Amino acid sequence: MSHPPFHDPDHYPRLQVRLYLAPDAWLGPGKADLLELIDRTGSISEAGRQIGMSYKRAWSLVEELNRIFSTPLVERVRGGAGGGGACLTAEGREVLEIFRRIVSGAGYVTANDAARLMAMREA
Repeated sequence: MSHPPFHDPDHYPRLQVRLYLAPDAWLGPGKADLLELIDRTGSISEAGRQIGMSYKRAWSLVEELNRIFSTPLVERVRGGAGGGGACLTAEGREVLEIFRRIVSGAGYVTANDAARLMAMREA
């Protein structure tokens, strides 16, 4: 995953990015992590389980992500002998890559200022 748990005292300062695309449409670290885990596991339920969210919540976020963008980011894979699953579409992978790049860039740009704030906090 790209970000440490919020309560982890060894990971401060910490920047969290939530990108608002419209008043009711945003992409943040939780949705990005869900996309990444769906891509890795091939399963919405397993991805949700690894994050610690219910299957219903994971599906709700997938539906929201698919609604936000003009092309679905996640699609179902019909079952066979091993059962069904889910995968990211090409657009899903691109959205995830762009979001991770935004977060990385924001961290890079703010690193010196964040270090200064931490030094002021500890002084």
